[in-house]
Amino acid sequence: MGSFDIGGKVALVTGAARGIGFATARALQERGATAVIVDLDARDAQRAAQAIGPRAIGFGADVTDLAAMQRVVTQTVKQRGSLDIVVANAGITPKPSSLRAMDPRLFDRVIEVNLLGVHRTVSAALPEVVAGGGHVVVTSSVYAFINGALHAPYAMSKAAVEQFGRALRAELVNHGASASVAYFGYIHTAAERDGFAERVGDSFEPTFPRGWLGPVGPDDAADAIVRGIERRAPRIFAPRRWVPMSILRGLVNPLLDRRTERNAMIQAIVRDADQIDPCVVAPAPNAP
Repeated sequence: MGSFDIGGKVALVTGAARGIGFATARALQERGATAVIVDLDARDAQRAAQAIGPRAIGFGADVTDLAAMQRVVTQTVKQRGSLDIVVANAGITPKPSSLRAMDPRLFDRVIEVNLLGVHRTVSAALPEVVAGGGHVVVTSSVYAFINGALHAPYAMSKAAVEQFGRALRAELVNHGASASVAYFGYIHTAAERDGFAERVGDSFEPTFPRGWLGPVGPDDAADAIVRGIERRAPRIFAPRRWVPMSILRGLVNPLLDRRTERNAMIQAIVRDADQIDPCVVAPAPNAP
């Protein structure tokens, strides 16, 4: 598909009060779009909109509530005239835990927010996006294609979001609209700190090949999203060092899975995680 001019468009970003979402909304507005900030707390969303600029508006909504997201879309069109771009970014990151130790309610909540929340956001906005030949970005992760040990519900949700975005892109072609799947590695956000950078998460870091986990900032992720929208790119990566792994996943993953099973350090970390009390959801809107 051809390029997409962001100037003059209306762009809705979920989980946008902070982190990747805020940086993305700000970057879109700097390119000439009108940013629509959606976050769970209306006051946080409105404060973020004020920080971004006078055209921006903020709404409070739970992305798992389809009716609430439909109301946001209705109000956006009423106040700004259209809705052309949707970035389904909101998500939660649980602290690392084995499936045996994890509270099943936490598992369900991660799937509900990270997967069904993406679907309900897109479902609410899709009639407007299709009508204007717009663009959708769904936020996946490198966990869509690497082993999700100790992050199983998170990895499951991100793999499902990848499939959702791929199917959506194919189905939008006939309407002159498009979609991207965004794959993030480790991004310096509250979610990365709360969900990954703690005792078990820190222990896992030395088990990865050197250079794989070097994090980047929210602005780098936001710039990648904006460039991807402008190109109507099918895939967006930040950092781009993960592109070869995505391409070679069918060859590399069996080897990595075998290493995960047989590596003494990794298995010691898993045994340690089995002893941790059931986890609670990390209160953060963005994650890799």
